[in-house]
Amino acid sequence: MSKMEFSEEFDFENRIVDVSEIPEDAADGDNPLRPKTLDDYIGQDKVKENLKVFIEAAKIRGESLDHVLLYGPPGLGKTTLAGIIANELGVSVRITSGPAIEKPGDLAALLTNLNQGDVLFIDEIHRLSRAVEEILYPSMEDFAIDIITGKGQMAASYHLPLPKFTLVGATTRAGQLTAPLRDRFGVVLRLELYSPEELAQIVTRSAGILGIKIVHDGALEIALRSRGTPRIANRLLKRVRDFAQVISDGIITAESAKTALDRLEIDELGLDRNDRRMLEAIIRFYNGGPVGVETLAAAIGEEAVTIEDVYEPYLLQIGFLSRTPRGRCITAEACRHLGYDFPKGISNAMPVQPNLFNE
Repeated sequence: MSKMEFSEEFDFENRIVDVSEIPEDAADGDNPLRPKTLDDYIGQDKVKENLKVFIEAAKIRGESLDHVLLYGPPGLGKTTLAGIIANELGVSVRITSGPAIEKPGDLAALLTNLNQGDVLFIDEIHRLSRAVEEILYPSMEDFAIDIITGKGQMAASYHLPLPKFTLVGATTRAGQLTAPLRDRFGVVLRLELYSPEELAQIVTRSAGILGIKIVHDGALEIALRSRGTPRIANRLLKRVRDFAQVISDGIITAESAKTALDRLEIDELGLDRNDRRMLEAIIRFYNGGPVGVETLAAAIGEEAVTIEDVYEPYLLQIGFLSRTPRGRCITAEACRHLGYDFPKGISNAMPVQPNLFNE
């Protein structure tokens, strides 16, 4: 593999393998690739099996489903599952996000407009402000809300009953949820990264909806480079389609998919140019590490928070990067993948704390 020049600037905003949702992922406000029922939802078998039981039991009792917390990496289908839950229950869904609910009044407006049994979906629920959370607690537990109007002697308190609803919260950082909020969810489900076979099924299904001709090997080639994330797989499918229409008569084969993804600089493990440049910076500038995140950010012209939130999670998952008390270190697997020799003198093992109590 040829060594890449570090004079090029990072192009984070246009990363095709970014797990954040972009407007193209939800054209016209409604993504046609999103399944509407649990039977159409591919993967996450344990989550689906449990949800089927919980939903069916709630329908038998004629009650609203208990509040549901979905957590896991972005792009795995948490928003899709919220819509499926509402469809399976036969009710409406209201969608919002934690940062969008700025004041308690915003939440009160949402809650008072719900109908019996409706689903309220709050994405990135860990980003709710403390004041909004305090209003949410009695709403989830007692299905009521207390509103105070006016100030001083003119203040008045109103106790408003709410229709029984189901709150579906989604978060990529379950550890940042406060304990009182987390404890009020009766159903807590974790979404895992998808296997290549599951992603190939998703790609094939999406291709059928979009009217794209694709063979199994072509779908599997896209799946292998999608970082275990359906959102990325569907995005890559659309870009590979463009190449296939020009170079292979509109049919996505393994060869046309490989050619397209190579042209997009996405390798066999889903690493793009920015991932490789960051790893190569650690090897070439810091002899494989350790290097602090702030130092690394300055070296590659990127924000430290972007490295921690965008680049590192996947590299840590596949074992290409390790965190130590002294900083980030490259691993032997990453060096082999990039075509470098493993730097001498670097150790991927965590330093052993000396036992100060031995004589």
